[in-house]
Amino acid sequence: MAADEITAAAIEVQDLHKSFRIPTNRVDSLKERVVHPFAARGHRELRALDGISFEIRQGEFFGIVGRNGSGKSTLLKLLASIYRADAGTIRMAGRLAPFIELGVGFNPDLTARENVVLNGVMMGLTPQETRGRLDAVVSFAELEDFVDLKLKNYSSGMLVRLAFSLMLEVDADILLIDEVLAVGDAAFQQKCADAFYEMKKAGKTIILVTHEMATVEEYCHRAMLIDGGHIQYIGDPAEVGRRYTRLNFERGSEAGPGATSEGDEVRLLDAWLEDGSGERVSNVEQGAPIRLRAEFEALCQGPGVAVGFVLANAEGFAIFQSGAETAFSREGVHELDPGQRIRFEAEIENPLRAGRYFVHCGVNRVRGGVALYVQDALEFIVFGGDQHSQGVLLLPYEARVTVEPGEEPR
Repeated sequence: MAADEITAAAIEVQDLHKSFRIPTNRVDSLKERVVHPFAARGHRELRALDGISFEIRQGEFFGIVGRNGSGKSTLLKLLASIYRADAGTIRMAGRLAPFIELGVGFNPDLTARENVVLNGVMMGLTPQETRGRLDAVVSFAELEDFVDLKLKNYSSGMLVRLAFSLMLEVDADILLIDEVLAVGDAAFQQKCADAFYEMKKAGKTIILVTHEMATVEEYCHRAMLIDGGHIQYIGDPAEVGRRYTRLNFERGSEAGPGATSEGDEVRLLDAWLEDGSGERVSNVEQGAPIRLRAEFEALCQGPGVAVGFVLANAEGFAIFQSGAETAFSREGVHELDPGQRIRFEAEIENPLRAGRYFVHCGVNRVRGGVALYVQDALEFIVFGGDQHSQGVLLLPYEARVTVEPGEEPR
């Protein structure tokens, strides 16, 4: 649907506020209350949404993105009337179906058949309408052999498939969806993708909260970036994706070539690229190997560590993640001493198209747990080749086009 075809407002939000009281001294048990009956129970205020306003038009596929804790899920629950706003107004035109968490509202002691009827009625269908759509729900979920099985015997994947399939059969004008596209195996995910395209073509108003920028760009007409309870940007999904990626980078480590990033147990001293002669470089020609080097320092005595990295493009999409290489103090001794240096080297084949790339470094303890993670530890450019090529990778391929002779005209 073209943007100029989307006119009337489906949702109007004006000056919306929502805060939560977070206890600073939490009491978890009756014993604590008895032992410390007069202990102070203070609270602090968390402003999840601080006066946001926006409009979503009828037939629009609208994305809401933001970092964890930005307020996007709170907004979705306000739209779904799960939370009550402290101030502001929300106006909706049409019947709403919220899918904040797939499977919520199912009774594990009832069968799939009974749960579909019960939840369909809760979503506004009559019992007769719900029973008439039962076969379609079960068929899409591929659960025909388990329709009379109690849900407590379902696997988590079966439960999610049933809930998603029920969502597709609800005659709602507005759908609120929170991170539910990646359900089931690859074949079922493709069915879900096809279903979303059909809903988009049918002119449903859909609000989708997600961290997946590729999903936003693929489905959404417009998107909105929220951070700290404020709207940072509303508009083109690709621009929202770029701003979201930039926001993540700004909040990450400021470390770069020659910079230092410290944890409590280990710190990154340096990260760089080398050419074939061992000289430091800041760019790599297309097709030439990427020779990654990094140096860390142990800050205290502790177990050995495992070093790995993630290679990401300028939009923040992870292209490749390495397996972790283990480092110990010396052969047979699984401890590191303060001041010891850990050198990491990797050589990567380079099918990357021209552009800007980032390397994130991670250090895990061998016995479990993250010791250090440095986002944007290194930035570099791949140059040369076809600047107008599409996609992320330049893969070798062979293709052939032939023209067969047609039949002689009679």
